[in-house]
Amino acid sequence: MRIARFSIDGNVAFGAVEGSTALAASEGELVLDIIKGIPFADFELSGTKVPLSKVRLLPPVLPNKVVAIGRNYAEHAAELGNEVPDVPVTFFKPSTSVIGPGDPIAYPSFSQDLHHEAELAVVIGRMCREVPRERVKDVILGYTCANDVTARDVQQREKQWARAKGFDGACPLGPWIETDLDPSDLTIQCTVNGEQRQLGRTSQMVRSIEDLIVHISEAMTLLPGDVILTGTPAGVGPLNVGDEVAVTIEGIGTLTNKVIKRG
Repeated sequence: MRIARFSIDGNVAFGAVEGSTALAASEGELVLDIIKGIPFADFELSGTKVPLSKVRLLPPVLPNKVVAIGRNYAEHAAELGNEVPDVPVTFFKPSTSVIGPGDPIAYPSFSQDLHHEAELAVVIGRMCREVPRERVKDVILGYTCANDVTARDVQQREKQWARAKGFDGACPLGPWIETDLDPSDLTIQCTVNGEQRQLGRTSQMVRSIEDLIVHISEAMTLLPGDVILTGTPAGVGPLNVGDEVAVTIEGIGTLTNKVIKRG
């Protein structure tokens, strides 16, 4: 099931996306069956349907926290002159960094080198802590596309990555959550103005999703709606004002955002 979060006539709701994104480029062929309740508990479909073209898609979740993983693809670590670490590099992106599909990425005033990083995002479906490997699938609601937007110059000159990766708009998520998906070998692609920049597969991850959730949940409680970013493949590069950046993940869809000047 594809679960979207959206607004219509001033109201916010979740809905199940129906229709095939492969049939047409237009979202007009897709409809949303509004969900009764929230997707983190038992819910029913209302049977009330609205065309996707009539709503505004929002970030599919509003996470309490986004836990991100650095250098989880060997070629990406190498392209920035880094070794693959002995343990996962973890950092946070605040909830205020999250934006949705179609929302603008405002170029931060304190950077001159903004980069895209296409990533598979894992959405947690239930409160959990110290998750054993064999139970990892039980705590996952589904998967979505993410862009770990990074002020690269700031990242390189500051020891902590909070400003470089946590500024407002630095975490686009969407377009929806896919709940029925095997994430072990999916294509991840990033384009800027239609030109391919990144192309990789989730099978290239140094550490699997199971490894990451076990590692993270040893230290902290994960809550429903929390998001884990699993790392980016090689090919990261600059974004400029006016650019349109799109992250496409096989089996999920495409997350598109435009870079604007910060006002």
